[in-house]
Amino acid sequence: MDPTEQLQMFRTALEVANLKPSAVALPEDCQVIIGSMRFHYLDWGGGGPPLLFLHGGGLNAHTWDVVCVMLRDRYHCIALDQRGHGDSEWSPVVDYAVETQLTDVEGFIKQRRLENAVLVGQSMGGLNSIAYAVRHSREMRGLVVVDVGPEINPAGTQRIREFASTPELDSPEAFLERAVKFNPLRNPAVLKRSLYYNLRQTPAGKWALKHDQRRASEEYARIATTQRERLAQQIPQISCPTLIVRGALSDVLTDDAAGKFARSLANGRWVRVENAGHNVQGDNPGGLLEVLSPFLREIGS
Repeated sequence: MDPTEQLQMFRTALEVANLKPSAVALPEDCQVIIGSMRFHYLDWGGGGPPLLFLHGGGLNAHTWDVVCVMLRDRYHCIALDQRGHGDSEWSPVVDYAVETQLTDVEGFIKQRRLENAVLVGQSMGGLNSIAYAVRHSREMRGLVVVDVGPEINPAGTQRIREFASTPELDSPEAFLERAVKFNPLRNPAVLKRSLYYNLRQTPAGKWALKHDQRRASEEYARIATTQRERLAQQIPQISCPTLIVRGALSDVLTDDAAGKFARSLANGRWVRVENAGHNVQGDNPGGLLEVLSPFLREIGS
């Protein structure tokens, strides 16, 4: 698909979200080496305070496109494809531990010289943002955690894991049919655009999700649970202003869990975004912007 077609799909996504940026443009595709791995990221430009966006498991940096284009006039928005996702490399040893991904984020922030950044992370990216804040909150302007926390609903995460483990299919249309059933909240045209950035064609001519599906195993799920429990003990160390966002229709994070998470923080609060499930930035980007923008203004970003 050429840039003109990509722009048209992007305009459609913005129209569905009823959002009107000052200009509709695509970000710059960039590459960086961190340690021994190559990472892809999207740079929206701008000279404002830096915002680093981290996607959820099975997604990629483009999940933040609608949010970033609305913020790019005031902030320097950067979205990273984390290891094993999007156009970044897969771990040759299947190492997707939070501690390892934390090292990736640390290396990326250092290389890009993102001083006093705000991290915005959803699901897996939210856990990685929490881990970074545990160690670096004094160097951060703020933290936004979208629909994840120390306590999550196992049934909800299992449903997502099953979709993320979708086997190879014959066509993108077959994936779109499954995606519409998985998330009926989302407009099919918007889902089609998301899949454009999240599918790859195999040498055999089949189509597969881009992310490394080895990380979706039951063993990895057990490891992730242990890591989340360890993070829960460290959360009181986070001192920067923190906003926890819950999708009102999410089957992953409950109101009670979000409230408990916020109360465990020195400077935390939580909000609910209506008409959104777990992927708040995709289901209701306008609603996310309504809670994100005042928080950013308040903390001086």
